[in-house]
Amino acid sequence: MMTTPVPPHRARVVGAVRLIGGASVIAILFLTFFQGGAVNGLNPFDYFGFFTNLTSLLTAVVLILVGARCMAGRAVPGWLVEARAVATACMLLVAVIYNGLVPGTGSAPPWVSLTLHIVFPILLALDWLLIGDRGPMRWSRLWILAPYPVLWLVVVLVRGATDGWVPYGFLLPERGAGTIALTGFALLAVLGAAGSLVWGASRLPGLVRPAVNTD
Repeated sequence: MMTTPVPPHRARVVGAVRLIGGASVIAILFLTFFQGGAVNGLNPFDYFGFFTNLTSLLTAVVLILVGARCMAGRAVPGWLVEARAVATACMLLVAVIYNGLVPGTGSAPPWVSLTLHIVFPILLALDWLLIGDRGPMRWSRLWILAPYPVLWLVVVLVRGATDGWVPYGFLLPERGAGTIALTGFALLAVLGAAGSLVWGASRLPGLVRPAVNTD
């Protein structure tokens, strides 16, 4: 598969699509947050305590940053490529866990769940596959997948043991430390598999490569 460089005006289109996509996800998240105020008490710590919501927000920010550089015709720095790779893997985890283990749960409107759990992960995967503005990810850097979800899990478990709030039933304290530990390892294993797909796909050239100026 050959990568075809695209002229600057088409590169700006790629950037604009990323900007619009990221901004749309942020708008959906905050619209849902304020509309569901009666349920969540407008508590951002609870709302963004859900892995889907927090990961979608962070991924949207990454997508906006990548899109802005693309529109400006600037190369994407290595740290941002890595952030995009981790975000893509985490959103694939969201899609797998929600659609495979807990479909139909949650209080969000169906169209919001469809967007965040299916549409957004698919679009991110396609963006990673088709747009060749990322080089091959080093396998020795696969460990960067772990810090964010591990930190999220630690915070959730601390909250569950203190104020009793947990976002998902499979993390309830009454399930026992052993069961929760196994659940955590299983989630990390799925994330590792998703990350391996993302890392492997980074070796494909993509269909198009936005023309950029290096910094």
